This record gives sequence, C-alpha cells and structure tokens, in this order.
Amino acid sequence: MGNAQDRPPGSGGDRTGPNQARSGTRGNAENPHSHHGSQKGLANGTPIQNSTVTREEPSSPPVEDKSYLDAPAGALPSHLARLKNEGNHLFKHGQFGDAIEKYTQAIEGCAEAGVDSPEDLCILYSNRAACYLKDGNSTDCIQDCTKALELQPFSLKPLLRRAMAYESLERYQKAYVDYKTVLQLDTGVQAAHDSVITKMLIDQDGPDWREKLPEIPVVPLSVQQQYRDKPLSEEQIQARAARAHTSVTVNRIDKARFTLLKQEGNELVKKGSFQEAMEKYTQCLTLQPNECAMYTNRYALTTICFLKLNRFEEAKQDCDSALELEPSNKKAFYRRALAHKGLKDYLSASTDLQEVLQLDPNVREAEQELEMVTGLTCSLTYSSPLI
Repeated sequence: MGNAQDRPPGSGGDRTGPNQARSGTRGNAENPHSHHGSQKGLANGTPIQNSTVTREEPSSPPVEDKSYLDAPAGALPSHLARLKNEGNHLFKHGQFGDAIEKYTQAIEGCAEAGVDSPEDLCILYSNRAACYLKDGNSTDCIQDCTKALELQPFSLKPLLRRAMAYESLERYQKAYVDYKTVLQLDTGVQAAHDSVITKMLIDQDGPDWREKLPEIPVVPLSVQQQYRDKPLSEEQIQARAARAHTSVTVNRIDKARFTLLKQEGNELVKKGSFQEAMEKYTQCLTLQPNECAMYTNRYALTTICFLKLNRFEEAKQDCDSALELEPSNKKAFYRRALAHKGLKDYLSASTDLQEVLQLDPNVREAEQELEMVTGLTCSLTYSSPLI
C-alpha cells in the first residue's frame, strides 16, 4: 500500500489505484459504487487520496530584521552605534532594563574609545534616563539628565525628563523651574503647561510660593532659534498630530465644563456665597489655566472676599498671574492696588493706580483710590521718626 501511487502505469498489471479488488479479474477497476470498495478506500471514514504518508517539515522561524543596528548614530564608532541602536529598539519594545544595559555599555565604550562627542554622549545619558523614568527610578533619571545637560546645556528632552522625575518625587520647585525652561524652547510641550504643579506649590509654600523658587535660567535667544529652525522628525510630527486630535476632543469637553463652572460661580457671587464661588473659579482655572478672564473674575470675587478675610497676599497673587497673561489688564492693576493697600504697601498701590489711569483716564474709582493712598503715604511719611 505504501508505494502503490508511485508505480508507473502498466507495471504489475492494469492497476488503477490502491483500491483494486483482490478476487476480481485483473484489469477491471473496482466499481466506485460497491460497498466493499468504499470501505477499503476509507481511513476513519475519510477517502484516502494518497497512500504515501507525507510529513510537513517544521517551518523555521522568520529571520529577524536587524538592519536597524547598522543605522548611523552621530559620530559614534560602528560598534558603539550598534549598542545605541539596540538600546533604542529594546526601549521601543518595553524592555527597559535590557535597554539600560546597552546604553551603559555604549557610555562606557565612549570613555574607552576616547570618543569626544558631547552631543552623542548627551543623547546616550538622556536615553538611559528615559529608561530609568519608565522603570520608576526617578533618582537615577535625575542624575543622568543632569549629566546630559552638563554636556549639552538647554537640551529639551533631558530637561523635560528631569522635570517629570522631580515631580514624581514631589520636588515641585525644581520641577516647576525645569518645566518653565522647557517652555522657553518649545511652547507646544503640553506637560510643561500643567497647572497641577502650581497648585501643589501654593499648598506647599503658601501665597508667596514664587518668592521661594530657585532662579529660572534664561535660555539664550540663539538656542531658542535653533530649536525653532530644527526640522521635526517623523515621530514628532505623528506625536503632534495625535496630540492635536486628542486635544480637540478634550478641549470641547473642557470648554463645556468651563462654561458651566463659570456660570455657577457667577450665580454664587450674586448670592453672596464668595467662598463657594471662589472654588468654582479655581476649578475653571485647572481646566483652562491660561484663561486670563478667570483670574480677573476670580479676583473680582476675592476683592470682596479676601479683603474681608484680610487675605491680601492671595488676592495679589491672582492679579500677578492675570497680568503675566495680559500685561495691560486695567482691572487686574486696579484690584492689585486694593490688595497692596490692604498690605499697607501704599507706594505699590499708588504705582498700580497710576497704571490704571494711564490705560484709562476715565476710571473714577482709580482716581479716588489714588487720592486716598497718596494721603496715607504722606501721613506715614510725616509720622515717621527722624533719622
């Protein structure tokens, strides 16, 4: 039975297949409708087409494309470029620990080979920092980002990653400084606009939290221009497109909620429920932190509420924020003058009131307040002891 299908026609009689009748006349093919033939031609009820057992060879696994390893990597020698490229590949596939090992080998290899390329070393440290950040190792992430920034000051990715690491460790002052530095390079980095940090700093350090911040470095204009002129990579283009699509949907939801909260706040103001209204306006600011009207609306409330509660510093802070967004906002100047007056800083109050009148000479309330604070300044001067 094993080789019947392989015999050439005519050999061994006039057989036409493996199912020929044994007792019949040679040369007569078995009737395909006979019961005997149908049983002989079945194996487990299935017609036998070929008697020879054919075994499929196990398919070999597809050969992995490793051409990415040979991609150029700046000024790195080929063996170090391969380590960097392998690290990038592992990172993309979520193998952060293995990627760290490859980046470490590349960094050590640069020292051994005497590679003098600050830009390439900066990238290696920054990439390893990204792995540490993904693994939740914020301390090592900060160390690597700092090394990267020593090699390439004002490099965007190390700054952003260090800010995120500081934030995860609740070191909000340092996170705030790095985020603000990032925004000098690229205002499109959404993470750097996060208003949560500001709220945390207010809760942590109080109304004068800005005065406790470390100095925010000023990015040279030449460096800012380099980032603006730098062409976007395909990855950056895709990321921005995805972010823009998501942002449109989120903004629609946020805008609707923003409008509702604002209306609720306005109604509470009419009822004299100032504390509750302030909470509504604060929620508005978390949804749209760059909305100047919200700072001024909220401060319109705090002009009444904070003055009654003697919370003048908090009122001043809201006006500072509004004026950062809109330097010619006469309402913010006027209300900050009232806060200065409450703090007995009459000179600052006078300066702000003069700003109001310069923007709009017809503001009668500003004229009256200016006259009052001028009188208070004079009375303090005359009552001061002679030196």
